[in-house]
Amino acid sequence: MTAAAPGGSPGAPFRVLLCDDNPTLLEALREVVQAQPDLKVVGTACDAKQAVQLADHHQPHLVVLDVRFPGGGDHAARGIARCSPTSRIVAFSAYDDKASIEQMISAGACEYVLKGTGNRELLAALRRATASR
Repeated sequence: MTAAAPGGSPGAPFRVLLCDDNPTLLEALREVVQAQPDLKVVGTACDAKQAVQLADHHQPHLVVLDVRFPGGGDHAARGIARCSPTSRIVAFSAYDDKASIEQMISAGACEYVLKGTGNRELLAALRRATASR
């Protein structure tokens, strides 16, 4: 049984916005997330400006956000927090250096997931983010 998404009806999936500038990775993410009954992809963005616009429009429950994103992952996170304050941001990065992690956490990310992490771990991070609402 699927939990009710906040503001949705029982069984309604969590709305997810995917943000990455790599089209191949973005499509793979879409397939993984969309295959889950409790998650629904509502949009994809390839730069910070588009990410903020789509977050404002869709008010997603979750945003998977590339850290080194055109326009700045931290900039996009702050913009999303302003226009869609209930969205939970999961930073998604190929970099695990302390500065990148701290920068995204201070910008509002609640989870930090490395690219290349298995699908199970990525989905677990998304579900932890929904539970931390």
